[in-house]
Amino acid sequence: MTPQSPNGRGEIFAGGGRVVVAVPALNESKVIEGVLRGLAAEADGFADFKIVVADGGSTDGTPAIVQRLADELACISLVKNTGVIQSAGVNLVARCNSGADILIRCDAHAVYPPNYIKSLVRTLERVGSDSVVVPMDCVGRSCFEKAAGWVSDTPVGSGGSAHRGGRRSGFVDHGHHAVFLMSSFTAAGGYDESFRQNEDAEFDNRLTARGGRVFLDADIRIGYHPRGDFPGLWRQYFNYGFGRSRTARRHPHTVRLRQLMVPAHFCISVASLLMAAAMGQLLFLGWPLLYLSVLFATSLAIAVARRSPCGLLAGPCAGVMHTAWAVGFLSGLALTRESRLREAPRRWLQGGPA
Repeated sequence: MTPQSPNGRGEIFAGGGRVVVAVPALNESKVIEGVLRGLAAEADGFADFKIVVADGGSTDGTPAIVQRLADELACISLVKNTGVIQSAGVNLVARCNSGADILIRCDAHAVYPPNYIKSLVRTLERVGSDSVVVPMDCVGRSCFEKAAGWVSDTPVGSGGSAHRGGRRSGFVDHGHHAVFLMSSFTAAGGYDESFRQNEDAEFDNRLTARGGRVFLDADIRIGYHPRGDFPGLWRQYFNYGFGRSRTARRHPHTVRLRQLMVPAHFCISVASLLMAAAMGQLLFLGWPLLYLSVLFATSLAIAVARRSPCGLLAGPCAGVMHTAWAVGFLSGLALTRESRLREAPRRWLQGGPA
């Protein structure tokens, strides 16, 4: 038995607890080795430390790279994620390592700071929460990636979401998933594997509904690479909106005004354009022109603030984000059925979805 901490959960870090790091991966050959070596460097100080890569069927050589690292580093192992998607991969790792004290989720395409895992565990113990989430900062390589990342960290891009460039720590409803008490993750049912997107927000709603607490540590920050072109950005945000439409119906009390404003703006803009075309009245173009003015001003402000002409792409990127999210959200409402969740289901950690 480990020594008890002030919150009664045991000194997981100082007492040498059991940690499992779930890394869902699909075609990550360009980045997987660097990510795994960085995470493996934190193995000391824990009674048991495992990194499990759940590969969803990569065809670019990712499994071979992971297996080579597993032969070199005892803490790394590879499992086949037949469910393909990230939620299924994390659930698989949790099911196979249910005796661990701590579950860490690390996505292969992110950039992690030194001592990332140890910092997360220390915060989890210090605040006594069920999970810790972290902010994401843009690590853009191309001009387009930089612009997309810069605008996503502003109210225009994210509506003020705390985990998008946020600087204030505290308890939140949702954030970018980083670490869980394994017992809390299991008790809440794990991820719903029918969610291809937005599985993290849907899980946080179930976790908090049963009294769990989510803490955002703004001092532990990860980097991410935005999509590199407009089609990729469109697909990403369409999927975000599609997934959010299900979460909003399953947990209607969690819907935020900023989320409703995006599809509302899209509907108003489309209606305005149709009215202007049908009636020949330029007055109806007022709302779309106001929106374009905001995007233009955003581009100029970011270009000046960042001292880079790449910032001029920020407005167009924001326009794609808003439109794709709205179309995805409305498509989700039209194409998928979802009812309000009455109780926290538990089937996803018991062999997958029913």
